[in-house]
Amino acid sequence: MDFGLRNRLSRIIKPETGHTVMLAVDHGYFLGPISKLEKPGQTIEPLMPYADALMLTRGVLRSSVPAETSVPIVLRVSGGTSIVGKNLANEEITTSMEEAVRLNVSAVALSIFVGTEYENQTLTNLSYLVDRGQDYGIPVLAVTAVGKELEKRDAKYLALCCRIAAELGAHFIKTYYCDGFEKVAGSCPVPLVIAGGPKLDTELDAMKMAYDAIQKGAVGVDMGRNIWQSPHPVPMIQAIRAVVHEGVKPEEAHEIFKEKRDQD
Repeated sequence: MDFGLRNRLSRIIKPETGHTVMLAVDHGYFLGPISKLEKPGQTIEPLMPYADALMLTRGVLRSSVPAETSVPIVLRVSGGTSIVGKNLANEEITTSMEEAVRLNVSAVALSIFVGTEYENQTLTNLSYLVDRGQDYGIPVLAVTAVGKELEKRDAKYLALCCRIAAELGAHFIKTYYCDGFEKVAGSCPVPLVIAGGPKLDTELDAMKMAYDAIQKGAVGVDMGRNIWQSPHPVPMIQAIRAVVHEGVKPEEAHEIFKEKRDQD
């Protein structure tokens, strides 16, 4: 891997711990103004000091993130569908690599939809983006998306998706946590970060998921709704950081959360 690629990736996955806490705020590209992300800037601003990277679109980056920020950016560059459309899998590349360079991002991200009628389209999108990333020294994050079919998040399917993404050259991969996640991580030769997914019932549930994923081979999380849809988002991201970077167990992290919440 060339210096530029390695350098940019090291901004996201911290060399000190080998882990990362990414903050996902790219949901609006297909969900619109969902709860607690109606005004992205207000959601992002208090959480930025605790995020190792922000994952978002160019529109939100330009409109809602201060240009003075030193937080690495993972730029969402795929889209073209919406939650009210026929098929979320019908994505194309929506942002050029030249635009990513202009925006000084640390990585670009796109979704792949394995097993759908748009499998070939999204996988060739990934291959094209990897080639362009090599040209400019920008890492590519492949997102193993399932659209509306959340029941597809099992180890056999996710291992297939992650391995294919790695074979096509993705530098790191965002996927879901599942039972048997160690099989997914063990068969993928590039780093995995887990998606937070929809808001879980409790903060402790999200901490347990993050902890289990790290224990079974993930290098970090890319959490959104389980952080900023919490009534106390800053204590929540602080607790998740303790789990990911310090190996704190979920119950102890929950105590950290409650302590920070009471001070909030």
